[in-house]
Amino acid sequence: MENNKNLNFNTRVVHSALFPSEWQGSTMAPIFQTASHVHETAENLSLTFGGKKSDHIYMRLTNPTNRILEEKLADLEGGAGTVVMSSGMAAITNTCMALLRAGDEFVSGNSLFMSTYLLFAKVFKKYGITVQMVESTETESIEKAINAKTRFVYLETIGNPKMDIPDLARTAAITHDHGIPLVVDNTLASPYLCRPLELGADVVIHSTTKYLNGHGNAAGGAVIDSGRFDWNKDRFPDFQPFIDRKGPLALLDKIWREHHINFGTTQAPLHSYLTMIGLDTLALRMERHMENTLEVARFLKNRKEIKWINYAGIEDHPSYDIAKKQFNEKGFGGVLAFGLENKDACFKFIDSLQMVYHLANLGDCKTLVIHPHSSQYLSFDEPTREKLSITPDLVRLSVGIEAVEDICDDLSQALGKTVT
Repeated sequence: MENNKNLNFNTRVVHSALFPSEWQGSTMAPIFQTASHVHETAENLSLTFGGKKSDHIYMRLTNPTNRILEEKLADLEGGAGTVVMSSGMAAITNTCMALLRAGDEFVSGNSLFMSTYLLFAKVFKKYGITVQMVESTETESIEKAINAKTRFVYLETIGNPKMDIPDLARTAAITHDHGIPLVVDNTLASPYLCRPLELGADVVIHSTTKYLNGHGNAAGGAVIDSGRFDWNKDRFPDFQPFIDRKGPLALLDKIWREHHINFGTTQAPLHSYLTMIGLDTLALRMERHMENTLEVARFLKNRKEIKWINYAGIEDHPSYDIAKKQFNEKGFGGVLAFGLENKDACFKFIDSLQMVYHLANLGDCKTLVIHPHSSQYLSFDEPTREKLSITPDLVRLSVGIEAVEDICDDLSQALGKTVT
């Protein structure tokens, strides 16, 4: 059906970008598993290479299945266009590389996923690019960090695993006053809980591997552009050829032409197909994820083994008020962190779990647990881990959609074994 902005999100997530009349009556997008596409005339291929036609050429460039997912994600986030890629990190890297040049700077919240932090603080440094990291929730600090070399501000809707929630609308107003865009990683919230473009952000990034897919069976990433930012500014002189070609979607064109197709970060059509299957139940899953997570948080808060708990749904959390406002009281996300006595207690707890899976992922329909200090952040020095709130006593829990009584029972028996 044609995209209809008047439909409720829960309806659009099921019906957007569906064209059964073009798919021999199928209500599921086909998997176009082909490396390249036939063009009947030399002129048609030439026009396509020149960007004057949007036909498909070669899988590394575009693919029909991927394009359907792109249309669906643009609709769900309220964007003007999307490029899907092989992973969330591909989406982050390609977006930043398209925005940055040697000698440039950007401002980022310091509440970042492990690989994002390494990319910003270590990898970009080798190319003469500087990141100014500040507290994600301190808008005054964000504004103070912006200078003449700053090309954008980057935030996560919900910090991972810090669980802090920045004020996106206020930050967007600041970035626009300075003539730069706001880029937001919306992975932990999903468009069901938060749509940053509606709050003023200019670009949204997702690891589709997480909640959008929801079943742990496909990796992917996406960049969604609002189409509203005016790139025709002195700060962005390198955008002119892309403005000439794609106008308001200049950034997506720059990402696609300069980086995505040349770095080879293609999304596999099968992974787009599996992601679209997952999207059908996004609204239902997010409702259950957040309902369960709030109950689990309340359960943990009353356990003597728990030294502290970090979840915005707990009323004394520093981000509680902004989360209620920004998420329209739909919920507070499906991930929480908590502290045990020490690292040994964390290991005993994890090793004693019977139903909860121990693995390096989140946003799955199954409940997942990890000890970040000894795994994802193992290579980080201790001062950096402390700065990112990655302490030896921290456990991260991605709460699934199982019966919450069973989740709590498993947590309870495992917690009991941490007491010596």
